[in-house]
Amino acid sequence: MPGRMLRLLSLLQTRREWSGAELARRLDVTDRTVRRDIDRLRELGYPVDATTGTAGGYRLASGRDLPPLVLDDDEAVAIAVGLRTASSGVHGVEDAAMRALAKLEQVLPARLRAQVAAVGSATVPLQEGAVTSTDPETLAVLAIACRDHELVAFDYRRRDGSASHRRVEPHSLVTAYRRWLLLAFDPGPRDWRIFRVDRISAPTPTRWRFTPRPLPDGDAAEYVGRSLAAAPYRYNARVVVRAPAARVMAGLSQPLPGKVIALDPNRCEVRCGADDLSLITHDLLDISQLGVEFDVDGPAELFAALRAVGSILLNL
Repeated sequence: MPGRMLRLLSLLQTRREWSGAELARRLDVTDRTVRRDIDRLRELGYPVDATTGTAGGYRLASGRDLPPLVLDDDEAVAIAVGLRTASSGVHGVEDAAMRALAKLEQVLPARLRAQVAAVGSATVPLQEGAVTSTDPETLAVLAIACRDHELVAFDYRRRDGSASHRRVEPHSLVTAYRRWLLLAFDPGPRDWRIFRVDRISAPTPTRWRFTPRPLPDGDAAEYVGRSLAAAPYRYNARVVVRAPAARVMAGLSQPLPGKVIALDPNRCEVRCGADDLSLITHDLLDISQLGVEFDVDGPAELFAALRAVGSILLNL
């Protein structure tokens, strides 16, 4: 919804007049949706005039200043997250997204601009690409706590489904495996922990400030990458690839540090681990596209999943 409103406003600014049918076609919505969106723009203070007749349509009134863009907190953070995590796999998208974000920040109220900036300053991308959506309010609370070095409390759902209450020193938000992760120091076990943001609920700032601790590896992305590669998972596989480690690493869409280990100049080992078999299958598909031979040692469930994927591909 917020993205469509921004696109509608952009279209109205590019031409003197648009018909309702043209706008509906450009936005891939119905004429009725266009009318509702136009009414909302008017409620926000945008002077959109309507003309009648066979050539009738919509246009922004000239000679008047446009009001600042009005978004609620969730909308502002959602748009910022979408722009900041725009895929770099398509040429020009990343630069265009950053230009759009700069324009958005110029018209946001100061309070929301601070929230958007907090998400940006606290986010460290381990891998580029799209990230699964999560609750914008949760992201905003965690990002601001990272920025302000403020203890944050939240309920957390573990991998096995059990619940716990945590009170941690947040360090960074890291994007990896298409997920948002919170890197934080947990004073209870006195150790660094990585939390999946989609398993966090009811995050609450405590108003207690802390002095940031140095990371063991000095870099949030590097630390999270090595931790994910070494973590215990439900499924694990060992893949010996007859190709140099550098070539294999470059071909993986999820090239975590420590995942590829050179065995000799012409062979390497890829360690794959995940709670979801589709993630390991994705790694194997990446390796298969290198056009080299490889051997896989893994659980029976993995080979069943691979046969299922192969059957689907053969029937395309």
